[in-house]
Amino acid sequence: MDEKFELVAHDTILESISDGVFTIDESFRITSFNKAAEDITGIKREDAIGLRCSEVFKSNMCEGSCPLEKTFNTGKTIINQSGYIVTLEGKRIPISVSTALIHNKEGDVIGGAETFRDLSELEELRKLRARERFGEMQSNSASMQKILSMVPPVADSTSTVLVLGESGTGKEVLARTIHFCSNQKEGPFVAVNCGALPDTLLESELFGYKKGAFTGADQDKKGRFALAQGGTLFLDEIGDISSSMQVKLLRVLQERQYEPLGSQRSEKTDARIICATNKNLEEMVKKGTFRQDLYYRINIISLTIPPLRDRKEDIPLLAHQFLRQYTALNNKSIADFSSAVFQAFYAYSWPGNIRELENTVERSVVLSQGGEITVEDLPIEIAQHVQQSKSAPSDIKEAKEALERQLIVEALNKHNNNITLASKELGMHRATLYRKIEAYHIQ
Repeated sequence: MDEKFELVAHDTILESISDGVFTIDESFRITSFNKAAEDITGIKREDAIGLRCSEVFKSNMCEGSCPLEKTFNTGKTIINQSGYIVTLEGKRIPISVSTALIHNKEGDVIGGAETFRDLSELEELRKLRARERFGEMQSNSASMQKILSMVPPVADSTSTVLVLGESGTGKEVLARTIHFCSNQKEGPFVAVNCGALPDTLLESELFGYKKGAFTGADQDKKGRFALAQGGTLFLDEIGDISSSMQVKLLRVLQERQYEPLGSQRSEKTDARIICATNKNLEEMVKKGTFRQDLYYRINIISLTIPPLRDRKEDIPLLAHQFLRQYTALNNKSIADFSSAVFQAFYAYSWPGNIRELENTVERSVVLSQGGEITVEDLPIEIAQHVQQSKSAPSDIKEAKEALERQLIVEALNKHNNNITLASKELGMHRATLYRKIEAYHIQ
């Protein structure tokens, strides 16, 4: 094969791959720098070539653990060493690095090559999955911040907790947050929807059963109380259980022991109990459909999550959180929402609360064909509120203020509360930024 053709083919391949690739000579000066390396680092090829690689890359691996230096010293390749680089804008990017030596035809070492992969999306997915697994609640709402301020002392106790709120407000997320802030965080978090099962199934699901307890019980099965041993048992939709199940559950909460179906022996439980419902248990007690003694037993500590329509200042925070999650999961590059989308979000009443907002953002990400979510990507019942919101100045003002607050919070977080850098990024005077921080009650 013609040598010139080989070089052209080699360069074409390097330019087409998504991994950053650069080569150095024996003095560690960069001799080539592909397009992906430019994209990841934000450094132009012509600015990088000729400089020592440590002058180009601001990395935690450049001091004492340089992969290329190790490869030069040992002759061994390095595969997927983890680290990070810092771009010109100060953004920290997680990367994995692989190295190899470059030889001439005679077999002499004439340089080295390094490939590096941007792990930002994988890191974002890891964080999102961890958030789903462990639960995380954030809020700009004063009413929600009051609830969140109660989480540490509640988590430190072992008392039964009752979480109240409409469907979709995040009751299970709050329960998970309490669990993973508690002394039992190393134990399991076990959830069961009491309203989704009939009595017979719910009893066996909660308490388990012994072999032969009923037809088809060909082996022992542990119930949710046993599975939650040393951890937390979350009983969702507690207001939907029957009167007979209320009696059985009350006994467990009082005596901290239960009997699996078909067993003659009681078993103890140390599981922390957190209950939740979207129903008014006080009214149910008055009507006689919910036992008063059980209500007092589970209502030792109660936390009420407000609906999304009463905490609209959280809409930008939640919407951007879901946008990051679903753009990563769908491998899309969607940076933001159009201003008209937030007009619709603020005008809509969100009967399905946060769950409905999450579903809306996921749908919009899937349907979007551009770099931002537009009104055309929204469900019709939400999109139709854009025109209405144009004639409602208070909604627009509220939306603009909430969005401005969110931008200020993000700028402050990005620059570790450095007012000078944050004001520069936001394009406003320091005094203006201080005034808005006070006006928006930003901590």
